[in-house]
Amino acid sequence: MYHSSTQRRHWTFRSEEELGRCRADANRKFRCKAVACGKARQSDSLLLEPREELAICKYYERKLLDFCSVFKPAMPRSVVGTATMYFKRFYLNNSVMEYHPRIIMLTCAFLACKVDEFNVSSAQFVGNLRENPPGQEKALEQILEYELLLIQQLNFHLIVHNPYRPFEGFLIDLKTRYPLLENPEVLRKTADDFLTRVALTDAYLLFTPSQIALTAILSSASRAGINMESYLSECLALKENRTSLSQLLDGMKCMKNLIKKYEPPRPEEVAALKQKLEKCHSSELALNANVKKRKGYEDDEYITKKSKMDEEEWTDDDLVDSL
Repeated sequence: MYHSSTQRRHWTFRSEEELGRCRADANRKFRCKAVACGKARQSDSLLLEPREELAICKYYERKLLDFCSVFKPAMPRSVVGTATMYFKRFYLNNSVMEYHPRIIMLTCAFLACKVDEFNVSSAQFVGNLRENPPGQEKALEQILEYELLLIQQLNFHLIVHNPYRPFEGFLIDLKTRYPLLENPEVLRKTADDFLTRVALTDAYLLFTPSQIALTAILSSASRAGINMESYLSECLALKENRTSLSQLLDGMKCMKNLIKKYEPPRPEEVAALKQKLEKCHSSELALNANVKKRKGYEDDEYITKKSKMDEEEWTDDDLVDSL
């Protein structure tokens, strides 16, 4: 369960500031490596700033969700949530300048399918890319080569607790123990929308799945003009526990603020940042010229020796465009 999980112990953080420090450290570590290798200077304008890295991550996170939303066969929400969490976790401790988010996002989705037991073959998976068969095969090679690296960077903590199960649990609880709400299903659509929007923020790294699920339901009820104060005080037994109630309400307010202040990067900003990102992955700046080190494998016989240009022939445009 969540309270004894690695997610709670290692991947649930105290504040947005703590997340910001993790990302800044990842950026600084890459800069130090680039300087040590003689690839760049510490203040080199070619390198991305932490805020620019975050904008790139937001862009590719959206791409990941778009890819999952049109995936065939239809991908369960739990798999999508797991893939998104993998992506968020990976770039807390790694820089997009070292590992390109284009391939990391697909590797996250591929690994999530396995972990959540969504049975699709590797051929089916890359078949969802807008690419010819040789291009799909090349993408699959990259995904398989990055898979171990991803698992290592996640510290082998692969089980993700999503808010979707507690969300369904709360709906069942409302139906059985809260007769004041005649049809709890009226809350589902707006609550689903809330869960979709909150997934784009850092809420999954700051709050428990049950907190997120309950906030989705109460937010939906509020928008429908339904007062559920008695559900909190009576059914959830928070009437006498003012401290827990206060913490719960503060968390809900924080989640709503995260959604309110979330801003996707502007298209012109993304275009400029992607140019910088590609320069970081060019042969002149890339730190991962050693294929073995970059992939995380140690078996020379396993590795296909390729030039960087050959590996990166497929681009963002090869991802299925859901718009």
